[in-house]
Amino acid sequence: MNELLTQFNLETVIAAIAVIIIAPFLISRLAKKGTATAVTLFGLIAVGVIAAAVVYTSQTNQKPRDDVAQNEGTKPGTTNTEQERREAKLRPPPPSTSPDNSKSDGTTPAEAPKSRSVTPRAAASEQDPWDVVPVFFGTDRARKDGEKRIGYSEERGRRLEVGRALVTVPKAHKVPNIERPWVYKLPFTSIVIYAEKEDPAKHFTFRDLKNLSEDEFARLASVRIKAAKNFVGQALVFVHGFNTTFDYALYRAAQLSYDLKFDAGSFVYSWPSNGKISPRDYTSDRESAEQAEQYLKQYLKLVATRSGATSMTIIAHSMGNEILLPVLDNLRREGDLNIKISQLIFAAPDVDRDTFSGIAKQLAGMSDGMTLYAANNDRALMVSEGIWRGPRAGSIPAEGGPIVLPGIDTIDVSATVKEYFTLGHAGYAEKTELLNDIRSLMSKGYQPPKARMPALVAVQTASGTYWKFP
Repeated sequence: MNELLTQFNLETVIAAIAVIIIAPFLISRLAKKGTATAVTLFGLIAVGVIAAAVVYTSQTNQKPRDDVAQNEGTKPGTTNTEQERREAKLRPPPPSTSPDNSKSDGTTPAEAPKSRSVTPRAAASEQDPWDVVPVFFGTDRARKDGEKRIGYSEERGRRLEVGRALVTVPKAHKVPNIERPWVYKLPFTSIVIYAEKEDPAKHFTFRDLKNLSEDEFARLASVRIKAAKNFVGQALVFVHGFNTTFDYALYRAAQLSYDLKFDAGSFVYSWPSNGKISPRDYTSDRESAEQAEQYLKQYLKLVATRSGATSMTIIAHSMGNEILLPVLDNLRREGDLNIKISQLIFAAPDVDRDTFSGIAKQLAGMSDGMTLYAANNDRALMVSEGIWRGPRAGSIPAEGGPIVLPGIDTIDVSATVKEYFTLGHAGYAEKTELLNDIRSLMSKGYQPPKARMPALVAVQTASGTYWKFP
């Protein structure tokens, strides 16, 4: 209780007093005009008061579930070299100077801000209740530093910046959650009533977050990839979708690596999504994704040519496919990627169905395998279809079935979504069946879906065969 009381601030107290004073007055006045109106208002206020006790979480706040298996022990996805531990211990604290928050007002690239990092904690040991997952990032977001760490906003930075995060994952983590602190907010406001203290023993946190020069980025990535024992020489690149903040993109990349038990190079590209849900944010995100193509291209070439990786798997989710597809097509035509692409995984692509089909046909032969995860109960894509008035590549219409193309394994994952109150849009990272499928593709190389998952049912169509979870 003492901890709860210390979280109240002046804004919260003022808001609470205002509600207490104004609500009875309004109800008494409206009661004279009609009991129904007064009861309705009283009901709304009651709902607001009750909702104040409900946990309002950001996209990074996710409660652990009891119906999924718990990972135990040290995971291959964690930091496992003495060199990385020494680097974490020797890394100096951030400078005392204030962050450089200047931005470019024109359309020319803004100058990259000076390097800063969060204050490093001691390196994780076997006794610590958390593991550490290194995640290398690239972004064209504008810098927005906090008091203690670097940060990136939803604004466009108009230049590529790279770095590395050391993400702690609690050993009590349950697949496939991203455990983050609870946050209680006053309904319909940004006023925080109570915020749980961040604890690496219970939550995903940043132990270190630092932007790097391309040379330092390449050196540290190479060290990580060379130390891999299970996924030798591999790079895993994740491109996020709509409604994703910079921090959440890094947490998601860390969760993927940890739950896949991936011990090589984990990379993420974060384009300037607003990290909010509204029609306006949706259209804004799409334009931000499109303008980021040139920077994603630079990032993929950097990872391909300088990380020391000999093969690459790319996972794009939702709107992330909108930016990835034209970049891959451009790299194919130029022919200078200089790396073997093992797998291309298109997870619930929020891309026009015809546009996806046209580009995907051109990508045939660019990788060992291509997989499309689609569903008929993806509520996020249903909303997108309403906006664009046309089917999306990751959805399955009632008539016609999913996209089936030569060279692409289409898997209907609708049956894996059993929850009523979910969007059903992130199964690639939140469903054990799909995590196992991705792990099988990456660890054993391409295999037909039926060989990877014997339970799949083959469905014959005029365009070819696709696979379906029973």
